[in-house]
Amino acid sequence: MSLVEFSTRRRVTVAMVTFTFVLFGLIALGSLKVNLLPDLSYPTLTVRTEYTGAAPAEIETLISEPLEESLGVVKNLRKIKSVSRTGQSDVVLEFAWGTDMDQAGLEVRDKLELLRLPLEAKSPVVLRFNPSTEPIMRLGLVLPEKVTGSHQAQLIQLRRFAEEDLKKRLEPVDGVAAVKVAGGLEDEIQVAVDNERLSQLNLSVETVINRLRQENINISAGRIEEGSERYLVRTVNQFADLDTMADMLVANTAFGIPVKLKDVATVTQGYKERQAIIRVGGREAIELALYKEGDANTVAVAKSVKQALQRMQGDGGNAQGRPQLAPENGIYTIDGLELSTIEDASLFIESALSEVKKEALLGGIFSVLIIFFFLRDGWSTFVISLSLPISIITTFFFMGQLGLSLNVMSLAGLALATGMVVDDSIVVLESIAKARERGLGILDAAIKGAGEVSMAVVASTLTTVAVFFPLVFVEGVAGQLFKDQALTVSIALMISLIVSLTLIPMLSSLKAHSPMAFPEDN
Repeated sequence: MSLVEFSTRRRVTVAMVTFTFVLFGLIALGSLKVNLLPDLSYPTLTVRTEYTGAAPAEIETLISEPLEESLGVVKNLRKIKSVSRTGQSDVVLEFAWGTDMDQAGLEVRDKLELLRLPLEAKSPVVLRFNPSTEPIMRLGLVLPEKVTGSHQAQLIQLRRFAEEDLKKRLEPVDGVAAVKVAGGLEDEIQVAVDNERLSQLNLSVETVINRLRQENINISAGRIEEGSERYLVRTVNQFADLDTMADMLVANTAFGIPVKLKDVATVTQGYKERQAIIRVGGREAIELALYKEGDANTVAVAKSVKQALQRMQGDGGNAQGRPQLAPENGIYTIDGLELSTIEDASLFIESALSEVKKEALLGGIFSVLIIFFFLRDGWSTFVISLSLPISIITTFFFMGQLGLSLNVMSLAGLALATGMVVDDSIVVLESIAKARERGLGILDAAIKGAGEVSMAVVASTLTTVAVFFPLVFVEGVAGQLFKDQALTVSIALMISLIVSLTLIPMLSSLKAHSPMAFPEDN
């Protein structure tokens, strides 16, 4: 029994299978990721190391070059480059396409553990995102308009709250790779040395600097094994407060008199030199830039961040006896401070996808109108038009199974397929109409007519699929960019082929006065 004959004789089975796939497609549609473009996961890792106060030449010699030599032997590494700037080194590792980035990250971290860098440099950090990319969200933290007190004290308090509270609460959100804080005044302990006093005591500035380095340390001191127990040892000798720092012994004079830091310098709680001034609505603010992980979904991450901010606002409101308020125009009130959304990439993505969806819907409507204009028969138009929503909705199910997302490329593929999925149904229905004109019965005409053109329809569809499907196997950025479009077009066309050979003959055999103005049965 052929597929066409089975479809016409097992109408309930075909109808239920069709309904099942449509139902699964609608369920899958609700869980598909939404993004502007397909996941362009560049196989790169960035190793960032900070060395405060070092010049670019020192950064290159002491940090970048040792990192390049150590990491240059990692498997599947194709290219390594570094950028050395004042106080910071970025070593970018580019891997071959198809590399397991989780495994590559582990190998990079293993190499870093064996590397010895200057003690003053911070530990290298492996970033899974490209620092040169734009953040998906920018938030601005500002003080309420009516706030009393020193302007500098307010900016220090604002920066401290952003780094110690907001940053730590936003970084654990799913999909967030990093939160960068900028603006305001950053805490810094300042030691103002009295050169005249040093000269009187026959001491140098280098002596003071070396003593500060020796006294303010927190490093690993190895391990101690005692029987079956193993103890990790650390040397912790950091300054707890300004008074402890001011009482640090610098040196002893020739007469054995101890010289403390407070005798030759003034220790104060200050702030670093400002690199940027950020204003929101005319008021100085702190900016929080949120970066997503390389394989994370922009819209989903932005939604999770907004939910986290609403929970923070609700917790603060409940703590003060106020009801939880929904944010207005992207503005949140957290612990009495105003947090506003400066930039949100997800809004542009949703707007762009909405435009593509609207164009695809209009294309489908115009296709149906054109079919009706030429056929001039409501039932025939209805039968052919059914292949359009069934093919598109069922495609959503297979998109979910293949891990595809709703993006500009996949939706463009669906829009492209919208005008093509009805072609097979038109050909099959026309063949059935010709069979009825030859005097065949309704059931025989459906079987005979669809069977006569089945091979031609299959060949026509496969030739179109053969144009798009090979794009799935293209490597590099082009392959990742066009893979979603190629798969959606191919899947939609294959589903339309099955619909034209099953559902269309089944529906054609339902009506006594058949489609395409069939003659009445004698």
